[in-house]
Amino acid sequence: METICIGAGILGLMLFAYRGWSIILIAPFFAILAAIFSELGILPVYTELYMTRLAEYTKTYYPVFLFGAVFARLMEKGGLASAIAGKIMAVLGEKRAILAVLLGCMALTYGGLSVFVVAFVMYPFGAELFRKADIPKRLLPATLCMGIFTAAMVALPGTPQIQNIIPSSYFGTSTWSGAGIGIFASLLFLLEALLWLGYRAKSLQAQGESYGEAIEHKRRRDRTLPHWGLALLPLVMVIVINMILSNPFHWEWGFHWDEKSLDAFLPLHLSLLAGGVGKVQAIWSISVALVISSFAAAFIGRKRYRGSKEKFLDSINYGAASSCAAVLNVASGFAFGSVLVMLPGFLPIKEFLIGLGNSAGPLVSAVVTTNIMGGITGSASGGMTIALNILGENWASMAAAQGIPLEVLHRIVSIASIGIDPVPHSGALVTLLAICGLTHKQSYFDIVVLMGMKFFVPFLCILFYTLTGII
Repeated sequence: METICIGAGILGLMLFAYRGWSIILIAPFFAILAAIFSELGILPVYTELYMTRLAEYTKTYYPVFLFGAVFARLMEKGGLASAIAGKIMAVLGEKRAILAVLLGCMALTYGGLSVFVVAFVMYPFGAELFRKADIPKRLLPATLCMGIFTAAMVALPGTPQIQNIIPSSYFGTSTWSGAGIGIFASLLFLLEALLWLGYRAKSLQAQGESYGEAIEHKRRRDRTLPHWGLALLPLVMVIVINMILSNPFHWEWGFHWDEKSLDAFLPLHLSLLAGGVGKVQAIWSISVALVISSFAAAFIGRKRYRGSKEKFLDSINYGAASSCAAVLNVASGFAFGSVLVMLPGFLPIKEFLIGLGNSAGPLVSAVVTTNIMGGITGSASGGMTIALNILGENWASMAAAQGIPLEVLHRIVSIASIGIDPVPHSGALVTLLAICGLTHKQSYFDIVVLMGMKFFVPFLCILFYTLTGII
């Protein structure tokens, strides 16, 4: 009965989220439903287990959401993001519309913009290019999805996205870990997208399908946009400052965080205090990089705010406020999954996953477990965090016993987090379709096909590491 209730909780969350209910509201209800026949009390499950896990996630990762959202807002409203996207589109043009959209999304995502901001910024550019090239519009969500939610989010070394930061807080690694594996995975993601979307565009066009009847307003040239070279500077600053502060290659001239920074807090007996500087230095590094780069973005995009102090403050405040909703959405999914894995009914699944690690190795176990949790929560970061909470220590011990560097484990877990996360109830997917003005029925087929192709990328990365030894 307990296992049935867990399944009912998962299906209920998927159904209600698919119908537009906020996961912040419904996640605790379905967590309680999953636990209703367990020996745990209903209210204790909510206040002591669910809320504790939600608080843990928020405490650890909220700085990245906050500073990332403000930086993204400044890049968007200051016209910097549009200037960069416009330059990429102008260089590649309508003949390479799919590649242009993919690279535009990747550039903005790798530069530290919120993935949702990238979707809003890139949609009008992508729509205009697809219209000019007469590529069916229903392929646009899949193109945006592959540009935003793959290589630049989890694979490219040093990416400041949260999905690349989470493993560092468990393994004490840096955001630059597994650079060779990450580059290999990035090429696979890009190749999959180009091959499938290129094939589908030609196939649908051969059948007589065009862009569609929806009216797209032609973008007017905005003369207040900064030069694309200047607009690119804050993105480069995020990457460079993060590299110097996180010091992934242990340069002598690079920055070294004081290992005793947390000692002064030990007498305070803080329940959520990090176990060591190594667990939080990646978050500190990217936070500082985003703050400094935000000043640069505000200065470069100052023409958009000239004569309107309120307009500038509105952008800052909106970014800060939106970060709260973003972190609570992810934290709610994480807390829901955390309740499930603590229930006795989940024990058989947990034992299977541990057994898989013992038989197939920690890397394979990490891929399977992370995908399962990502599918349950509909969130790459939430699913990854739950998987690491359950088996992170086991994987680290197994990896050490087999001589596998933690850097490899970091990159494999990060890449695996996006395997099947775009399930129908995924908040990111629902938002993306809404931005494009399309439905699951119109566009989900291509997303599902690419989701299946993405699932095999981490396995190919494991094979790549095994054969070459490249980290």
